[in-house]
Amino acid sequence: MTRRLAVTVAVLVALVGVAGPAFAAPGPASAPEWWFDTWHVPALWAAGARGQGVTIAEIDTGVNASLPELAANVLRGKDYGTAGGDGRTDRAVDTFGHGTAMASIMVAHPGFMDITGLARDAKLLPVAVPLRGTNDAPTNGNDHLADAIRWAARNGGKIISMSLGGTRNPATDSMPCPKDEQDAINYAISKGAIVLASSGNSGQKGSPVEEPGVCLGVVSVGAVDSQGHVPAFSSRHKYLTVTAPGVNVPSLARVPRSAFVGDGTSQATAITAAALAMIWSKYPALKGRQVVARMLATLDHRTGTQDPSYGYGIINPYRAITTPVPANAPNPVYDALAPFLSADSANVQALPAPAPAATRPVPPGHFVVGPAPGVWTSRVWTAVAVGLLGALALVVLAVVGTMGSHRSADGGRLWRGQGQEVPPAPTRRDELGVVWHDLTAPREEK
Repeated sequence: MTRRLAVTVAVLVALVGVAGPAFAAPGPASAPEWWFDTWHVPALWAAGARGQGVTIAEIDTGVNASLPELAANVLRGKDYGTAGGDGRTDRAVDTFGHGTAMASIMVAHPGFMDITGLARDAKLLPVAVPLRGTNDAPTNGNDHLADAIRWAARNGGKIISMSLGGTRNPATDSMPCPKDEQDAINYAISKGAIVLASSGNSGQKGSPVEEPGVCLGVVSVGAVDSQGHVPAFSSRHKYLTVTAPGVNVPSLARVPRSAFVGDGTSQATAITAAALAMIWSKYPALKGRQVVARMLATLDHRTGTQDPSYGYGIINPYRAITTPVPANAPNPVYDALAPFLSADSANVQALPAPAPAATRPVPPGHFVVGPAPGVWTSRVWTAVAVGLLGALALVVLAVVGTMGSHRSADGGRLWRGQGQEVPPAPTRRDELGVVWHDLTAPREEK
């Protein structure tokens, strides 16, 4: 499947030569990182919740690790594109650089325009996959997302963040979540990782179901603004887990000394991943399931059932870190997946004894990645056990969301700064239909 990045970008204004009032939150004066104030982030850092000891695996376009704001935090990762590499090159064709931008939201050290990552001491493991909007877009229908999830889980990714998605079509797709992706997610969670994905930016286009956000065990993230309101672009889903800041979010670009500000569930997902890293760094003895449970127990506007706009509520890492939460707090995200993980475990335990060494059997736990998307239906039914599990998954997923999804990138929203609607800066529209606006571009006067 060809995926697109789940980001919609707001109009940006120039800061060069423009004076502005001082803000407690980091970031440019015209677009401060307002959630730092909302969540008292400096106090959380001082209390030892900086993301230390946690590796966030970011599956995206790659990251420009040469930027001084990111160099200390970005590890050698993996590039599934034809050029190969270690993920420390952003393959995006636009200046924005989606992977670099999301990395800066999570782990950037203060530098250009004071844009600062929420989990400043976490490590970032970049895993680049071929996506639309990159110079290595997939040509054979295989973007290697399932491979990337498995690789991230095997190579130290405690949190796997995916600000991307692909729509599902009930006329052609047998299940809301492709089987190879669900298998990879099951594997990652069984290894102790937390998996997140954006919900999509198609709230004004019918909110079609998107994977991997619809997959069982995934924390699906929507957007809210600084007032706690869900913007029109944020997709509404019955399976939505949480919402997080996704409006007026500044980020670094892949090109040095360039920055953007925008809106999107991509940004909300990156912020949620960083918030989970902060929680985990404060409580390093917790398992991934317990970290997610702690986040869910301390949401703002928390509800007992999933609201299509808000999920279970709005994340609040300050409350998650400072509020007593029982170790056995409920976790509906993992509970939905548990029966299938148990079935997988039972199937493994029920395997026959290994054949004599002379027959050179496949080692226990060996997994062969199936063929590229496009043959999912035939693969689902190749084995009775796998077919039964897939059918059960279909029933469960059909309950949590309506089928028919897509990965979208919306654009063109006006950014409001200092209470005034700002006229657009010079723009260009990329092949995704996303309108990019540079923070350093000259301001246009009305």
